[in-house]
Amino acid sequence: MLELKRDGQSLTILPETGAALGQWQVHGHDMFRPVANPALRNQKGVAVGAYPLLPYVNRIADGHFAFGGEEHRLLPNMEGCPHPIHGNGWEHEWQVTHRADSHAILTFDHTPSDDGAGRGEWPYAYRAVMSYELRADGLHVSIVIRNSDTVDQPVGLGFHPFFHAEAGSRLKFAADSVWLTDGHGLPTEKKVCEGEWDFSKGQALEELRLDNGFVGFAGQARLEQPGGLPGLTVEADRIFSHLVVFSQPEEGYVAIEPVTSMTDAINRPEVAGRGVHVLAPGQSLGGMIRFRADASRRPAEG
Repeated sequence: MLELKRDGQSLTILPETGAALGQWQVHGHDMFRPVANPALRNQKGVAVGAYPLLPYVNRIADGHFAFGGEEHRLLPNMEGCPHPIHGNGWEHEWQVTHRADSHAILTFDHTPSDDGAGRGEWPYAYRAVMSYELRADGLHVSIVIRNSDTVDQPVGLGFHPFFHAEAGSRLKFAADSVWLTDGHGLPTEKKVCEGEWDFSKGQALEELRLDNGFVGFAGQARLEQPGGLPGLTVEADRIFSHLVVFSQPEEGYVAIEPVTSMTDAINRPEVAGRGVHVLAPGQSLGGMIRFRADASRRPAEG
């Protein structure tokens, strides 16, 4: 475990748990709501506050896809779900390649071996780089993936932070449309963001149960919190044109996930703007996500 500190902030990083974050504290406030998901076997029961998603985001239907004239079959990596989820970066230990008081860089290399080991996770070789930095204005997260294979490969990136969702918590963001989903979280129908799907003026999360991908994400989401917990702004580079919201009010959390593609994007060639990015050998894709807590909210003295 690593710990970074700056300007009343502290951040714990878990290199051995998929480069996940444990907790981000701002002036004594726990900004993340760490979650231990026993269905994600390779997180080994560790409660994580956030973790990277790569080389694809969310689910691939039945683990099957075709690309470059080849058929591929990925192995399930979540108990009770036939659809592999969130890539394989979160399943492995990462290497710490740089560490300073307020900044750390971690890397992970995936190379599927000739005997098939690792191909069930992802059939292409890649290198991923995560940069975590505490700045005066908050937490800056950079994600980069480079194709280290000898052929083109399709990729997707994202980040999966968990936040507190309590009575009075409100979420605000702008998007063009939303995907309705089936019982396993796969997209079924695309609808315009209006009425119950319009978050542009903010909606209460108290009784809102969501597991949906939003398209045309404008790049900023705002989480207003009750009581003494600071409000939070999430800002993402334009490459993250999709947003997944996973709200579980009975568990007291909401995941606000900027991502580059829709769920099962690789199997949806008919969908415009699905977000599949194809990298030639040696090419990279990356972007930054920034988290800013309200500076005015500090613990009461006494």
